[in-house]
Amino acid sequence: MNPTFTRRQFVRNLAASAVAGPLIVSGTTLGRDGGVAASERITLGCIGVGGQGTANLMAFLRDPRIQVVAVCDVDREHRANALAAASLTEAEGFNDFREVTGRADVDAVSICTPDHWHAIPVIEAAYAAKDIFCEKPLSLTLAEGKRMVEAVRETGRVFQTGTWRRSREKVRRACELVRNGRIGHLHTIHARVPEGYAIRGGDFAGPQPEMPVPDGFDYNLWLGPAPDAPYTAGRCHFNFRWILDYSAGYITDWGAHYYDVAQWGNGTDDTGPVEIEGTAEFPTGALYNASIKHRIEYTYANGVKLIAATTLDPAEYGVRFEGSEGWIWVENEALKASSKAIEESEIGANEIHLYLSEDHHKNFVDKILDRGETAAPVEIGHHSAAICHLGHIATMLKRPLTWDPAKQEFPGDAEANAMRARKMRGPWVLG
Repeated sequence: MNPTFTRRQFVRNLAASAVAGPLIVSGTTLGRDGGVAASERITLGCIGVGGQGTANLMAFLRDPRIQVVAVCDVDREHRANALAAASLTEAEGFNDFREVTGRADVDAVSICTPDHWHAIPVIEAAYAAKDIFCEKPLSLTLAEGKRMVEAVRETGRVFQTGTWRRSREKVRRACELVRNGRIGHLHTIHARVPEGYAIRGGDFAGPQPEMPVPDGFDYNLWLGPAPDAPYTAGRCHFNFRWILDYSAGYITDWGAHYYDVAQWGNGTDDTGPVEIEGTAEFPTGALYNASIKHRIEYTYANGVKLIAATTLDPAEYGVRFEGSEGWIWVENEALKASSKAIEESEIGANEIHLYLSEDHHKNFVDKILDRGETAAPVEIGHHSAAICHLGHIATMLKRPLTWDPAKQEFPGDAEANAMRARKMRGPWVLG
């Protein structure tokens, strides 16, 4: 069912029931002044509105085709700030995501929660007939990603993964140049992410004491399916990224972006590597236990190697494609090549042209309206996140792994296969 039809029907039914008196609306509401009539807008609920969630909220508020009708966050302060930004009342702010996914008047949701809280809301939203924008990395585990793909496809929802480099002109151009042979035969891809942690909000590097849960923060719901753990200030919000119960450090944080670019340039969006080998340095005896350094080598069936590693030099961040006749490096809106001829090469009309999107949030809205495929659909998000998880598993096990992308399993490797999923704390289950 088209979600915009659901919204229109809701408004018509509401109008039909208003028999107590005349309904007076502005020209803007009706769309007479060139705006989009309220009855034609896509209604959006934003789940998780701190940090990147706020950035996503503001991006959607700038689109006149969107009407934000609900915000949700387990932190009362985040919720209040988002309500003010969206000009909503306190009654339109919620603590529990299910109060948003369960609303009949919500067409779509933006999910920007910590990694361990992506899968369950996405699956709930899909079966509640909501279109979904979900932050990267798509999932916390391989099993979660696989189930998210199934739920989205079973329900026919429009889905956008927040890997926004798919909507950057220079990234698309770099991948087109590689795919069209401008650097000759592609043989190696390098992806470089920061080394260490980017800790925010205080000195949380060492062991942390248990603290009282702040007023207005639903810590139990923040933990959700993750293991029970005492509250301490450095555990939550942005810094969850450095704790293995919720994320895997820069392997998943920036890796989800850069491995996604590597997949695009390699032409392997629908698959993944077949061999993985890597090493990593994990701290011990502290709150933060995700790796601070890693070097992971992935081998694809086409022979291309993806070498993912950390660096202390910000100038090295990004993705570098190396071929038999040159190289191309790209990061966001910066592109360099081994020669001016490669860098300035035109892509011909009959050559490979990759998906064109100039605005990741706008692209999501466009596809809700025409029911087409987004720039970063759920399968692409899953395959890119899977590379992160494969690398993390290889570094944890400290040995080479073989992966079957079609079956999504480690052939004959019970120990590695057991790490495709994690036990969820009750009462939460993967629906």
